[in-house]
Amino acid sequence: MTESIKEDGWLAFRYYDVRLFFFSRLSSTLASAMQNVAVGWFVYELTRDPFALGLTGLFTFLPMLVFCMITGQVADSYDRRLVVAISTTLAALVSAGLLVYSMMGNTAVWPIYVLMALVGTSRAFGNPAYKALLPTLVPRQHFGNTVAWNSSFEQFANTAGPAIGGLLYMLGPDVVFGLAMVLYAASAIATFLIRTRPETIKKEKVTWETMSAGLRYIYSQKTIFGAISLDMCAVCLGGVTALLPIFSDALGAGAWGTGFLRSAQSIGALCMAYGLAHYPVRRGSGRKLVWSVGAYGLAILVFGLSNSIVLSVLALFAAGASDQISVYIRHTIVQTDTPDHMRGRVSAVNVIFVGASGSLGEFESGTLAALVGAVPAVAIGGAGAMLCAALWAVLFPTMRDRDELVPKELASAK
Repeated sequence: MTESIKEDGWLAFRYYDVRLFFFSRLSSTLASAMQNVAVGWFVYELTRDPFALGLTGLFTFLPMLVFCMITGQVADSYDRRLVVAISTTLAALVSAGLLVYSMMGNTAVWPIYVLMALVGTSRAFGNPAYKALLPTLVPRQHFGNTVAWNSSFEQFANTAGPAIGGLLYMLGPDVVFGLAMVLYAASAIATFLIRTRPETIKKEKVTWETMSAGLRYIYSQKTIFGAISLDMCAVCLGGVTALLPIFSDALGAGAWGTGFLRSAQSIGALCMAYGLAHYPVRRGSGRKLVWSVGAYGLAILVFGLSNSIVLSVLALFAAGASDQISVYIRHTIVQTDTPDHMRGRVSAVNVIFVGASGSLGEFESGTLAALVGAVPAVAIGGAGAMLCAALWAVLFPTMRDRDELVPKELASAK
């Protein structure tokens, strides 16, 4: 079968700017993963309240919602390299703020929420620009390989970051925040050094028509709309990240255990991303997208019902591997099917539907856990993700029946 043919898995590394991009994403994702563990455990130590954990996700999400229309047009109107670098610099400043706050020894939690809102602002502007920047660095026929490697680096960071953050947290949260600040700064510098520039940047007048163009385009493309909305529902319902301190505490594992549980999901995603780099999906992409989301929901359901640390780790590993398949397929479809002049605005909407759904999912799971308990909240979310996969297969037949991941006419384009 053509989909099992092995190709040169190192194609992406031929490009200097891609190597800089990979380093930048590795550094910033590592910083984010470390910092997320530290913030989650810091808030849990201060409050012992699952709802407070959920609020960290809500305050991270709100700026993405508020600025989503503006950030897409910024990514399409200005140098995406500079937008990413400035956004990452803001993230470094937030880490510096968390460092100062932790060293002061305060017990109020609201300043952390303010800083999380600034993190959300950084992501709101940075994520659409970085997603729109990557396809401009390589020919389209090599983009799938580049996506797989980019996911590999991100998942490696998401694997190592929580474990490192959990271990360093035992020395104090200020140690984690200080290292995150340095890594964010390194990421900003690497992004600034990227040499590729867009051929032309058309600065359109800021109107409702231009700002909402990405939303209208996505809605008109049912395959893209189905893929993005499916991932949003699955991540929002099946997200367990905010509740991991509670599960870790129940197992007597503390902050290190929280990092280890977070790493388990990322290890699964990393292994799958490496496999996809060498054995990419070529045929039956729509059905594989649906099945991977269903498998993700099943894995989350098993994690929620498990009372064994071994089974919990295995379930999160399977969840990460399944989610990586859906991320790979969705991201490739969105970026290859979208014309370059629309990528920033489409990516901004993608951030809301998918990227921000993780933060909103943390708020949902934290709120539900406060009402019914952590275990029922996770189990309900996993079952809901499985239901979404089945429902979307019926509602979006063009997505379900998509065969070639990158159609031949797009693969031949630059």
